[in-house]
Amino acid sequence: MSNANLFDLTGKVALVTGASRGIGESIARTLATYGAHVIVSSRKVDDCEKVASSIRDAGGSAEAVACHIGEMDQIEATWEHIAKTHGKLDILVNNAAANPYFGPVEDTDLGAFQKTVDVNIRGYFFMCARGAQLMKKNGGGSIVNVASVNGVNPGHFQGIYSVTKAAVISMTKSFAMELGQQNVRVNALLPGLTDTKFASALTTNEAIKKQAMAHIPMKRVADPDEMAGTVLYLVSNASSYTTGACINADGGYLTI
Repeated sequence: MSNANLFDLTGKVALVTGASRGIGESIARTLATYGAHVIVSSRKVDDCEKVASSIRDAGGSAEAVACHIGEMDQIEATWEHIAKTHGKLDILVNNAAANPYFGPVEDTDLGAFQKTVDVNIRGYFFMCARGAQLMKKNGGGSIVNVASVNGVNPGHFQGIYSVTKAAVISMTKSFAMELGQQNVRVNALLPGLTDTKFASALTTNEAIKKQAMAHIPMKRVADPDEMAGTVLYLVSNASSYTTGACINADGGYLTI
């Protein structure tokens, strides 16, 4: 493949979770722009269909599939649908995440703990596992787990969320190590503070935002579209010898 076509995803089937808004939506739109058929997934199919239909209206290829990755039966149903409908999956982007609790770590209740773990650890793990099984049958593929800079430096009042994102980083390396010979590459994106509804507890609180800016060399919050290019690199032939990598897209936050 020539250098001009390194990012071409024509003929690829991609599943993006948490794709009805924010970073996931930006990733889905970008992968479609470069030729992939994108399965837009989140808990609510109507929200997914809005994104999928706008991708199709722009000349891309997309479908909507509801999947709550905190529910094992929905994970299994999603993979059955993909195997039956497409017979393969080339790209998996695990982006859906839960962060129901914002407060002192010692006051985390069991419900918030369980929900965060079920989605961010168990959900990611079995999405990776099922994705790898299908990819192996078709000669390989690429998985990207959206972790967080909080998995490296825990976020204040984001204790259990930070713990689960550290697990995602470790999980990424474990899957990469075991799947390398099967031509299944597994990498992670570590976003910094990004302007999404998910991060609104941070971005809309001026005191917290000001404190965060002091630790970001670029002195601004990221736009969701600024995450998509890194994912495009990781799922394309441009990164064909890259696996087990955890790439920061954080405005320099982890350098301080």
